[in-house]
Amino acid sequence: MTTTPANAPTVGFDLDLTLLDTRPGIRAAFVAFSAETGVPIDADLVVSRLGPPLEQEIAHWFPAEHVTEMTARYRALYPTYAIEPTVPMPGARDAIEAVREAGGSTIVVTAKNGPHAELHLSRLGIEPDAVAGGLWAEGKAEALRAHGAGVYVGDHVGDVRGAAAAGALSVAVATGPCPAEELRAAGADVVLADLTDFRAWWEGYLA
Repeated sequence: MTTTPANAPTVGFDLDLTLLDTRPGIRAAFVAFSAETGVPIDADLVVSRLGPPLEQEIAHWFPAEHVTEMTARYRALYPTYAIEPTVPMPGARDAIEAVREAGGSTIVVTAKNGPHAELHLSRLGIEPDAVAGGLWAEGKAEALRAHGAGVYVGDHVGDVRGAAAAGALSVAVATGPCPAEELRAAGADVVLADLTDFRAWWEGYLA
């Protein structure tokens, strides 16, 4: 854990398609899941709409009474198929480092369950100060407020809503399913093409 001054800026980051490109791994996991269950699942469609909780995606393919069971089964397969193919998004490591260099702390706040989020980050050697999983949209405000985050960076309109609910500045990156225009319309305070633009924005923000 990094020791930071009491008044240091804290920045929250989303995980999927903000910090990490999890699409290849999630696609592989859904292909295996489909083969095991015998239920046809369009894995390419799945990875085109990442962001919301897994249960919402599972509900597209299974009856409501089986969603809990099938969600658990998918999660059991996830470490085998999804961790290894995942890579950082462009600029992700530098964005975390930029905050750290300024004496700030970072928290990853994601709808993905915490253990899988930590597995991803550990494998890639990305070390935020904290990880909060299982939170979506306005629910992300709980962790953002608890850690005093003044900025939240995400790729989905749900992340914009989470930042607003926490009273944090919403910095959106157009690297996920929501284009820049949609992120702006949802109320994002700042829209970046991707995290390679974060350091320049961040240094200007601090100045």
